[in-house]
Amino acid sequence: MFTLVGESDVISPWQKTLIRGTGVLLCVLCLLIPTGAALAAVDDVPPDKFTKKIRKPWTGDLPGMVERRTIRALVTYNKTNYFLDGARERGITYEILQMYEKALNKELAKQGKKKKHLQVHILLIPVARDQLIPYLVQGKGDIAAANLTVTKKRLKQVDFCAPFSDEVNELVVTAPGAPALKSLEDLSGKTVYVRRSSSYFESLSKLNKKFKEKGLKPVKVDEADENLETEDILEMVNAGLVPITVADSHLASFWAKIFKKITVHEKLVLHKASRIAWAVRKDSPKLVKSIDAFVKKHKQGTLMGNILIKRYLEDTKWAKNALSEENIQRFNRTTQFFQKYADKYGFDWLMLTALAFQESGLDNSKVSHVGAVGVMQIMPDTASGPPVSMPNYKKLEANIHAGTKYLRWIYDQYFKDDSKVSQLNKVLFTFAAYNAGPGRVAGLRKRAVKMGLDPNVWFQNVEVAAARVIGRETVQYVSNIYKYYVAYRQILAQHKQREEAIKNK
Repeated sequence: MFTLVGESDVISPWQKTLIRGTGVLLCVLCLLIPTGAALAAVDDVPPDKFTKKIRKPWTGDLPGMVERRTIRALVTYNKTNYFLDGARERGITYEILQMYEKALNKELAKQGKKKKHLQVHILLIPVARDQLIPYLVQGKGDIAAANLTVTKKRLKQVDFCAPFSDEVNELVVTAPGAPALKSLEDLSGKTVYVRRSSSYFESLSKLNKKFKEKGLKPVKVDEADENLETEDILEMVNAGLVPITVADSHLASFWAKIFKKITVHEKLVLHKASRIAWAVRKDSPKLVKSIDAFVKKHKQGTLMGNILIKRYLEDTKWAKNALSEENIQRFNRTTQFFQKYADKYGFDWLMLTALAFQESGLDNSKVSHVGAVGVMQIMPDTASGPPVSMPNYKKLEANIHAGTKYLRWIYDQYFKDDSKVSQLNKVLFTFAAYNAGPGRVAGLRKRAVKMGLDPNVWFQNVEVAAARVIGRETVQYVSNIYKYYVAYRQILAQHKQREEAIKNK
């Protein structure tokens, strides 16, 4: 059995309960885990083969990132800043990072520092909250973009860029039936549930020092698992699992519209006018300068900043849609077929999902201007004729089957037996061939040799030849699939940890 990448992931009864019930603790991430057989076991490819490059520690400033064509943004997966709506990445942080990527490439083009068609990409790497700053310092990421509050403690480890907002208050939030609270002193002797890595923990520690001076009992801090986000804890408060927590004002006020049972105490402010900003490693002045210039045009109060705030923190429609049973069922109908045929033909189902999302946005009704159809955007002649031979290719399952079978055929015919090409690059070449045609990719590899590049490596080698010969489309195509895959895989790992955290509460 041939496998590119894979590991066992079967949906648990607890996850099914989440999906069928309120479905909110993990928002849409649960959608990525379809009901069905376990994935194929790992063969000779380590599970992190595809993410090895971005996991390797690297430290440097913006010029080095431009040279690498990659900026790694450490984010946290949650229901506001970064989440999946189906297979589509969404959230305030996601959209702002996309805007920064576009603005940076535009600025580099002006300065003549970017090769034609070769964009600098921002890769989103979801991690637990307590990993954000350590990973940044260790060189496992370049930006920590996760609604971080600027604090004295954090400033000892990292630098912060210009704030997107400096008007955020930390508010007390209580569950139904919780003791009445009229002032912060009423928290004396009460239990409050927050993460140790959060700014809320620092604020409660300062409050306890004041209580000690006044002879009051300290607040009992119940430390939340670091895999839980503020939104997760707010939902636990809503369900009565946690009596009291603390949340940033913009999060508390928005999610109170969804979680109707929580009480947000606007007058119980632990910390006023907190600054929310991206963090970077110390000694990164050029990256700071670039981000500061961007923030100036996109922070709260600017046109674009206000548009995003309205989209995500005022209008509840997106949140209700993302949590709807209809959307969950629609996405699960798709992913169960990805898992089925990925297993049959030896692909990682997350990688297939990434490719299909790039092709069609998972819309099976889509027909391209050249006639490619369905989720996998396969041409009718290719789907109905040999070696695919799938006459009912317009139907959802058959379309996914046809596209996956054709991918496998490309791999077997053109790349399987090429001993000079690594497993990762065989897959990347296969995807490039799915987009541009196998013959075209063979020609691009020959062109790479003439250009003094490695014909057996896609990134920064054959893709350079592709950009020169056929333009940006295939280069962007493969890069996007890789970005989606990295995000999906990291989110899946975060989901497992978060599931355990909630089960153990």
